[in-house]
Amino acid sequence: MKPLVYLILGVAGSGRREVVADLIDGGLAAGSAGQPVDLAQSRQSALALLPAGERAGDADAGLGRLARWSWTDGRIESPGLEGATHVFFFTDGRRNPVDQVEAFQAWLAASGGELARILFVVNCGLAAQHKELLAWFDACVHFADVVLLNRRDGVPNKWMSDFQGRYTAQFLPCLFEVVKAGRVKNPALILDSQARRMSHLFDAEPNWEVTGADEESDEEIEAPPEEDPYLQRRAGGRRVKEIPDIAKYLA
Repeated sequence: MKPLVYLILGVAGSGRREVVADLIDGGLAAGSAGQPVDLAQSRQSALALLPAGERAGDADAGLGRLARWSWTDGRIESPGLEGATHVFFFTDGRRNPVDQVEAFQAWLAASGGELARILFVVNCGLAAQHKELLAWFDACVHFADVVLLNRRDGVPNKWMSDFQGRYTAQFLPCLFEVVKAGRVKNPALILDSQARRMSHLFDAEPNWEVTGADEESDEEIEAPPEEDPYLQRRAGGRRVKEIPDIAKYLA
């Protein structure tokens, strides 16, 4: 059985490790059909893949087995997934998330894992302080199945409402949940593998589009799906949809 892989998006310092540790304890340890699972066993079956340059943290003890992945010439290199039932792949929170999502697609195909969900942990304080980063957050929401609102201390309720309203007004299918003290209300709901993302990049089968009918045979003509808008590039190689360099806003 293929291990389920969760891609964890978010800026460095957004509290992603605490949130994932809670998901492992409250989601994986809950088992299926309400049957409890030994906590130590659930942690042993979980594998957290962290960026090579990211420092160790206090929450690491709750992440199960730890390993590091590296960014080499635009490719992701990591240890194998043997022995893991659930893999939590943390993107580098100081790099472009779109580049990493694109490389992750190739890595996933080669790793033998199966994508469960893409989770985006939002540093609400950073987003509220820097309006110019909105395009960065837009990109992550585009790929996410679940958006977890974290680091909310001092953030006005109106900003929280406006931030969520920006995406609900666009009828985006992703689920929004609030994080309180590093915990979510229903970890099992977050870990559910039902896709809710706007992007079709990881769809199992291409979503072919009917463009018309052949005049001679009256058969419908199908065209291949369009490239994800965030992956499109101009003739010179730059992205059509560019996002800010998040590293410039981090200490």
